[in-house]
Amino acid sequence: MAEGIYAPGHLGELTQIVPFDMVDVVLAECGAVQERLRKLPARVVVYLLLTAALFEECGYPAVWPKLTGGLGGLPIPKITATALWHARCRLGARPLHALFDPLRGPASAIRTTGARWAGLLVVAIDGTYLDVPDAPATHAHLGKGSNRFNTAGYPQICLTALVSCGTRAVLDAAFGPRTTGETTYGRRLLRSLGPGMIVLLDRGFASNNFLEHTAATGADFLARLTATRKPPVLRRFADGSFLSCIGALEVRIVECEITIATTAGRHTGVYRLATTLLDHRTHPALELVRLYHERWEVESAYFAIKKTMLGRRVLRARTMPGIAQEVHALLTAYQAIRIAIADATTATAGADPDRAGFSIALQAARDQVVLAANVIAGTVIDLVGAIGRAVLDHLMPARRLRVSPAPSSDPCPDTPTRASASTDAPTRPPSASTSSRQHRSAPNFTALAQKGHRRGSTGAGLVQVAGGRATGPAGRGVVRGRPPEHQAEHDHRQHHGHHRSRYVASAVRSVGHRDHLPAVLP
Repeated sequence: MAEGIYAPGHLGELTQIVPFDMVDVVLAECGAVQERLRKLPARVVVYLLLTAALFEECGYPAVWPKLTGGLGGLPIPKITATALWHARCRLGARPLHALFDPLRGPASAIRTTGARWAGLLVVAIDGTYLDVPDAPATHAHLGKGSNRFNTAGYPQICLTALVSCGTRAVLDAAFGPRTTGETTYGRRLLRSLGPGMIVLLDRGFASNNFLEHTAATGADFLARLTATRKPPVLRRFADGSFLSCIGALEVRIVECEITIATTAGRHTGVYRLATTLLDHRTHPALELVRLYHERWEVESAYFAIKKTMLGRRVLRARTMPGIAQEVHALLTAYQAIRIAIADATTATAGADPDRAGFSIALQAARDQVVLAANVIAGTVIDLVGAIGRAVLDHLMPARRLRVSPAPSSDPCPDTPTRASASTDAPTRPPSASTSSRQHRSAPNFTALAQKGHRRGSTGAGLVQVAGGRATGPAGRGVVRGRPPEHQAEHDHRQHHGHHRSRYVASAVRSVGHRDHLPAVLP
């Protein structure tokens, strides 16, 4: 624990991930070190902002007792809301941005379960929206959603992130006004791509220009193309895929015919994936279909940020510099928790980061802050720590595929409503053969290929590569799953007759981006 007026500057056990030295170096590089000592030194303000990201339900004055509650008999200065506001203004956004930089990354080792596929680090790019206060400054800079009658809702910023699919850690992020669009922010993230990586992209990022710039980084990509794109067939391969080109870029196309069968009926669609992995022998088409399901991990990361941390709340800051400061603090705190989770699961044989509960880690991190515990590491390095032990003691079960019917926009639908379907739809019980990569809370239709599953009574779908040899449930080359994406969550399109995960039916507004929900939802 630091001494004197620096004592409140800590983050509990997460201080070992964001240590004093790191914060001091960042403040010095940004020229943000205080000229004279005050009640709130710059280092303390940084930790205050990070702690506020852990306690989003509290205003800044209420966060201060969280930091100081475990300091015992140390003299703690009384801080007013005005003093906190002036301290945050003096600090600015740049130090928080610079602090996020050394922490961002995949947070995985070579042996981390699920982090790599065929020797490639699996990452994904996607965007989401965050609500900010409807203040004059934010309204003037960001605007609001509108129609021909009126404006509505809060001003929003667009946050686009590059996420490691194995650990859900953030490698890079960019944000700004929503009107700029996620693809523009996505181009800034290409600086963090390189050889030895494969990036998963949805249709919004599958333009010729974006794919060519992605390939120029040396990273491979696997992207879903829109249904209107008809790439030329230059050469067909034995697995049903074919060689083609997008602009000047040589790619391989995999067409997937996916059928979903549930109590609400059957739905079949053809989905087209493009990749720079041209060798069909080392990277078979069906394996690529399985891999593309991992794109949903970026949505799970956004769920952790927007629902678990923010609780679907509007950000606190009412100015643009304050919003930048708060978002970088939020990303830094999120990344610190992901690093703690990854350290714990990597140090434990057979532990998969997918089974680690983020909400459990967040609550453990909060407890450590309030207790001011484990701020400085002991003489024996403990990679697990109190946060890691809480996670490992409450590992989630291996994920299982759970589906339930969703209503269509038909005014007299034949299928049950979402509420009744989520209650009554049959589910497949967990089994020992269930893969740990199965996604228990994925409310999308990303292609899900699971090894070792048997056909169950839930009516989960069949997936096959168009042109492949297998055509039946017992045939070789057929995998179970869902269509590559549920674009109503991401691309503002409403799909009819599809099916969502029963696990998230009651929390669908939290999982989906607020403005990405289907029109049929209230």
